[in-house]
Amino acid sequence: MLDPKAIRSQFPLLLREISGEPIVYLDSAATSQKPDAVLEAMMNVYRTSNANAHRGMHPLAEEATQQYEKARATVQKFLNAKYAEEIVFTKSCTEAINLVAHTVSQQDHIVLSLLEHHSNIIPWMQRDAHIHWTNLSDLEEILRTHTISLVAITGQSNVLGIRPPIEEIIQLSHAAGAKVLVDAAQLVAHHPIHVQKLDCDFLTFSSHKLYGPTGIGVLYAKRECLEEMSPMLGGGGMVYSIAEQSFTPLGIPEKFEAGTPPVADAIGLATAIDWLAHYDWKDIEEYEQHLLRHAEEVLTTIPGLTILNLQPHSAKAPRGDLQPQSGCISFTLAAVHPHDLTEILGRQGICLRAGHHCAQPIHKHLGIAASTRLSVGIYNTIEEINLLPSAIEHAQHVLATT
Repeated sequence: MLDPKAIRSQFPLLLREISGEPIVYLDSAATSQKPDAVLEAMMNVYRTSNANAHRGMHPLAEEATQQYEKARATVQKFLNAKYAEEIVFTKSCTEAINLVAHTVSQQDHIVLSLLEHHSNIIPWMQRDAHIHWTNLSDLEEILRTHTISLVAITGQSNVLGIRPPIEEIIQLSHAAGAKVLVDAAQLVAHHPIHVQKLDCDFLTFSSHKLYGPTGIGVLYAKRECLEEMSPMLGGGGMVYSIAEQSFTPLGIPEKFEAGTPPVADAIGLATAIDWLAHYDWKDIEEYEQHLLRHAEEVLTTIPGLTILNLQPHSAKAPRGDLQPQSGCISFTLAAVHPHDLTEILGRQGICLRAGHHCAQPIHKHLGIAASTRLSVGIYNTIEEINLLPSAIEHAQHVLATT
């Protein structure tokens, strides 16, 4: 059983006020807040052991290397990967997807769903790949009638909060000879991941949505996939030898990690994973589901408010065996633009996201340009959710009289 009060006490930013009002942070799908443990671990790096990893033989450099590789092993264990070298540190989930896209050619056919974030759309477009859009119910037909190289699918929608049936998608794709990339940016803080059981070929996520720091992401890839891939970035730390007109890269994962390694960020990510391990995944999922169910109940009492997650999936949302909502709720409010609504809520200390959330395809499919998104983390409370109806009604009143 989670203790929200004890958890909140570990997040110093949540003690802040905005315009005299306590912060109600309901924007964790954009980025999570960071616990003291993460902040202290990163500060300790700079205070006591700052050095460049894989760059020296002196004690500080060796410490940095050991801590950096220990962080990689922590991520390996977190994802249940078979080998530590299957974990590549990147600067973000976006860069991790781009690293995979770098291997795609114009001849390749890629399948994307309407649920995807722009980070899992634009990299494939930049490679001029042939893109096939699926509503999930037609995926088997697409795989049967086209030679698909890769299916790139979100683990959890950052707009609707629904989870595609990843296991089934992977099985169907592999049966058709296609590899699968799972964008787990939204999934990673809400549900345990076991890449060996999933049998996905690639999986990506960002630290900052897992209570860790910004500036570091992760690409998991099966060892044989990484060995076949060429590096996207060149520079120090990724090369074995250089001749006048050519070079030989190091092995995996080093050949994908050009430049100075983000040692403090990697340690911050590993610390966030260790911190989260103090809590049971079942308790986390049940608690966050409880928050979202309650949010649905209170929001549906507001006249003119429509929760996108509650629209019949058979009518306008991607079809298929979609799993229960998790992480976020998105909604529209009649005659009120999401930007105006969230600006007024922000004056009351309530932080929500407004816009298309870097997911224009699903918004267009739903027939809207933008929405307001409420997203939860392990630190949110029922009391925060209960503030929403009066705050939104106040915003409606302000906008109606201006």
